[in-house]
Amino acid sequence: MLSEPFPATQLLHGVRLRVADLSDADALAAAYQRNRTYLAPWEPLREDSFFTPAGQRSVIRSKLVQHAAGTEVPWVLVHHERIIGTITLTGIVGGPFQSANLGYWVDGDYAGRGIGTAAVAAVVELGRSQLGLHRIQAATLLENAASQRVLDRSGFERIGMAPDYLRIAGEWQDHLLFQRIL
Repeated sequence: MLSEPFPATQLLHGVRLRVADLSDADALAAAYQRNRTYLAPWEPLREDSFFTPAGQRSVIRSKLVQHAAGTEVPWVLVHHERIIGTITLTGIVGGPFQSANLGYWVDGDYAGRGIGTAAVAAVVELGRSQLGLHRIQAATLLENAASQRVLDRSGFERIGMAPDYLRIAGEWQDHLLFQRIL
């Protein structure tokens, strides 16, 4: 399913979208360290090792194995060689389903500038044109209004609420589910 490489894509404000690489480990660790408190309410609990270059090398290595298998595409958002976020399609399924899950975050210093919306739009188009996807799903915590606005602006529709959907910040939490039919 991932026979074509994904070229780097220019978004806006000088931000580029490109597939993650093992050489990103130091910069990604620095981005997670800068945003540790900012992201904490929206992410699973993380071991301290996650925030290190070695931890990020391990994460990236795992994601690249999934990428090679055709089940994930891990992108980074880069501004002047500084990683300022990630966006990922996971759980890519072909056959009659042609679907994937979307996850993303943008550095707190860059939030509110349209970067998340531009990244989601670019990934939706790549999902359609390069992966042949029919549907992309995303989930947000009930109180994550900023992420819900990104999805709304990107043409996603709310399809329901999933109780105790993901373990975030150490607790099983309800999530709003969104989808975009491509």
